[in-house]
Amino acid sequence: MIFLRRAIERGHANHGWLDSWHTFSFANYYDANFMGFSVLRVINEDVIDAAQGFGMHPHKDMEILTYVLSGTVEHQDSMGNKGQISAGEFQIMSAGTGIRHSEYNPHHDSSLHLYQIWIMPEKTGLTPRYEQRRFDTLESRQLILSPDARAGSLKVFQDMTLWRWALMRDEHSEYIIEKSRNIWVQVVKGEIMINGTLATTSDGIAIWDESHLQISANQESEILIFDLPSHKKNS
Repeated sequence: MIFLRRAIERGHANHGWLDSWHTFSFANYYDANFMGFSVLRVINEDVIDAAQGFGMHPHKDMEILTYVLSGTVEHQDSMGNKGQISAGEFQIMSAGTGIRHSEYNPHHDSSLHLYQIWIMPEKTGLTPRYEQRRFDTLESRQLILSPDARAGSLKVFQDMTLWRWALMRDEHSEYIIEKSRNIWVQVVKGEIMINGTLATTSDGIAIWDESHLQISANQESEILIFDLPSHKKNS
């Protein structure tokens, strides 16, 4: 089965300094049909105005991934980490037993565009931790997250992997799905066909009970492929 989550149908909140689109229920946006997918709980696409951001706020028992599309995030947290995450970089935090952090756009003349993604961990009460990494943009297939941090990927405390694929115009590729796995594809940019379903920038595609994906790009594109367990695992 393939379900297209159109970008325009997502929850939307414009706070002036923050323009945010919610794939799943979040904050004041609630839809009982979109509470998450497998262990994915949040996929927010945010545009933050110059010199604006989120002050110190708490999180607990969640794997929090930030992918910066353009601009820079200035990060500070209760673990003592302080620094910047630039366009093209990924940051992951295990909130675990509890953390506080802030996220700001340090630039005074340009906006910040990012994805923030929440993944439910396999276990609660983990020790909080923080990592960030820039991956080689010359590679068309990059493993971003894995439970064993293999091949230079960032570690995630869940039975899942995240791939970033860069596709050239008219490129065709295939993704083999292991039995009893669910897939979520997020289109970062471009236009793609997946098993006959057309998806464009910021669309999401939920996939289950399929053995493989035939992926073709109608234009230069970038996608995130989340390979997920078929059921939530959170204890």
